[in-house]
Amino acid sequence: MVEHERTGPVDLLTWSFSRIAMWAPAFIVAIIFYEVVVRYIFFRPTLWVNEMSLWVGGAIFLTAGLYSMQQRSHIRIFVLYDMAPLWLRRILDIISVLCVCVFAFAVVWGGFGEALAKFWRWETFGTAFDPPIPATNKPLVLLTLLVLALQAVSNLIRDWPAAGWVRKLFDIVAVVLVIGLVWSGLPAMFVTGEGASSVPIGWRIAIVALMLLAVALMLVGLVRDFNKVPTPQVPSRDPAAEIDDLPDQVLTGNPPKPKD
Repeated sequence: MVEHERTGPVDLLTWSFSRIAMWAPAFIVAIIFYEVVVRYIFFRPTLWVNEMSLWVGGAIFLTAGLYSMQQRSHIRIFVLYDMAPLWLRRILDIISVLCVCVFAFAVVWGGFGEALAKFWRWETFGTAFDPPIPATNKPLVLLTLLVLALQAVSNLIRDWPAAGWVRKLFDIVAVVLVIGLVWSGLPAMFVTGEGASSVPIGWRIAIVALMLLAVALMLVGLVRDFNKVPTPQVPSRDPAAEIDDLPDQVLTGNPPKPKD
């Protein structure tokens, strides 16, 4: 598999965290194998493997679409799209990106209060192992959709491509948005005493580290690719305009035999 090029801060953020998430399925297989061994050979079943696999599997399910979006490998129906001229394809791509952004905004707007409440009180799963699946995966839904919307816009700007100033302006706005979210969330991670969050200190440190890593990746991508011209993904020719020039044998599925 040849991976799509990475250009810009959003691509680098998506690609880097996707590289980390790619090891998660192997982790699930390993702990399930461990559970089988200790349960059926040593007769000492665990209390944590099932919930841990659900926890990590849910995170994989949420974040896998980010890598697919960055690689342009998500499921798409091309029956009508390939027949359309380039100007119509541009309109269809803009409409699809708008739909992604509207959906992401609606989910974030409607689910922010609940996600914040679950995270703030560190809501757990209610089992013997009792992992904080609601407290972590619910906010992860909103964060994933936010990055997904940014990635969709980044793809649209680079695939056609847009003017250089449009691309640079979007990259700057994306970096500023991420820095603003991190800046607004950092103070809450250090509040202690009465009225403080129930998030354990170890989790606070890990979350702050991930937030700072995201900012660092965005800044590196911005500086590295600020003047880089992306490779257009939309073909320069228009296949729809060439259909009339094809021989009848090709259109009917019986191409002419090559001459000796």
